[in-house]
Amino acid sequence: MLKDFAIASINDSIYMIGGRICRKDNKNSTIEVEARATLMCYNIGTDQWSVCAPLSHPRFNFACTVLNNKIYIAGGQYELASAKCTSSVEMYDPTDDKWTQLPNMMRLRYKSVGVAWQGKVYIVGGFVQGCDGDCQLGYVDRCSAEVYDGKGKWDLVPGMWKLDVPPNQIVAMEGRLFSSGDCLNTWKGHVELYDENINLWNVLEGSQLNHFMTNVLESDRQSMQRLYVTMAPINTYLYFLAGYRDTTSSRTILTVHRFDTVAKEDGWMSFAPSLGEEGEQQLCAHCCVAPNLA
Repeated sequence: MLKDFAIASINDSIYMIGGRICRKDNKNSTIEVEARATLMCYNIGTDQWSVCAPLSHPRFNFACTVLNNKIYIAGGQYELASAKCTSSVEMYDPTDDKWTQLPNMMRLRYKSVGVAWQGKVYIVGGFVQGCDGDCQLGYVDRCSAEVYDGKGKWDLVPGMWKLDVPPNQIVAMEGRLFSSGDCLNTWKGHVELYDENINLWNVLEGSQLNHFMTNVLESDRQSMQRLYVTMAPINTYLYFLAGYRDTTSSRTILTVHRFDTVAKEDGWMSFAPSLGEEGEQQLCAHCCVAPNLA
């Protein structure tokens, strides 16, 4: 199994970056095998995978985003079974299949979230340490973000993510930032919108939705174990993809929901769930948006 990797899309290609290889032993426990530095590219038009230039070193649980058709990755871990992390940043240019080392961030971070916003790269939250490995940082530092202006400089944004728990996902759409929860609770029952004027995340009006099993009977929901929630922005919509396992049959159930961020009321729309195969499955919790190639 490949875990804690990142995916990103540029034009007609989807890139799968880094991560760690794991396997199950005969007691069904997860064993870490190796960290990866690989970059794989899937071309949507040709339906072909190819191997691209690798990262400078293996890493997982890192932040990733795309700005101006270049992939930026920052922070992450590089040793299995260790909390050691890095502040290093790399940029990939698909034009010449080359990674470029950028200036390090001001903090060591892992499980942070990358997002391109206002023409800059933001690395938000995560588990944060000082550049000397100090884990006893103050609250404001631990809940900070860093922003790269493209001119060789990182700036600290204190308190941008006011939780010690890392964010699950942050996306930019129509000039606004939206959050889908944190790593402990990937769906909090609502969408949050960032207000840069007061440096706070607020509940987006009309976004409340208690659960993603709207098409399942209440009596059946009790046996549903949520495996993941991930979201993708398209136009003014946020698409939420959620995966569940029916603990009574081990069958997976995949659901898709759409929220209109500009609707005054009734902004949610739920699509019919898809039933997967029975049996143990490892489901990916990553998604990205590729351009319409029609």
